[in-house]
Amino acid sequence: MASLGQIIFYIMVTLIVVFSAFIILILSLTLSGKLSLVQSLNRLPVANIGKDHILSCFLPQDSEQSTLEKVSVTWRKKSLAGVVYRYEDGAESNGEQDSQFNGRVEIFTDLVVKGNASLLLRRVRLRDAGEYTCSLSHSRGSGNVNIKLRTAAFTAPTFTLSSGVLTANASRWFPRPNATWLDADGNVLPGNTDIIEGSPGIFQVISILQSVNTSDTYTCRIKNDLVASNSEAIVTSGSVVTKETYYTYSTAPTFLTSYFRIIMCVICATSLT
Repeated sequence: MASLGQIIFYIMVTLIVVFSAFIILILSLTLSGKLSLVQSLNRLPVANIGKDHILSCFLPQDSEQSTLEKVSVTWRKKSLAGVVYRYEDGAESNGEQDSQFNGRVEIFTDLVVKGNASLLLRRVRLRDAGEYTCSLSHSRGSGNVNIKLRTAAFTAPTFTLSSGVLTANASRWFPRPNATWLDADGNVLPGNTDIIEGSPGIFQVISILQSVNTSDTYTCRIKNDLVASNSEAIVTSGSVVTKETYYTYSTAPTFLTSYFRIIMCVICATSLT
């Protein structure tokens, strides 16, 4: 006969599985573009704070589609009363534009008649994060797509070599990241990392790898919940050659990542009772 602790454990696991399935269903309905002809190349993008970013919104081209007529575009952000951007009658119409986007957004007006309503957001700010809706209408129909924009700060590190010590220095990261060193085979190497918080809340990463070997390749991976950078450095005699950095981005909303972490903690804690 099962103990009370085991019964509670099985009940909680069942509830977690059911709730997880419900969350996944809601996300799939929210993020899918099947309910609208309007699409986006990335409905869960990560924008680099301080840089420009394009939110993708377009009507797929077909063999019969040429120039659209009576095109109007409206970009909105959830929780804002004013619009982010509006285009109609062949020109901008931003009388109701929210002040935080004044002078910072535009669309590619020469492409609108081809069904491209993508939004250029200049000098991304932390508070630009949120859910955006792109609504596109024309003489033959209309549709919209929702985009969940996440904001982060990330830069590739610079490398220096001194007395057999390789140092990686990345000046702008947010949220707080961690750093890992890898050898050419992907094995984790012991390194020492300092994360220094600056203003306003941007982190500098300084990571040191001791006793590196000439002609070997090392990778410094800096990662937080939203983005990861992988930068390779080849150690030569007395110097270091930096290769190209590539970035990867989280494909799951932050709240969902946190949710599954909580699930695992609950399961572990319950199984120990």
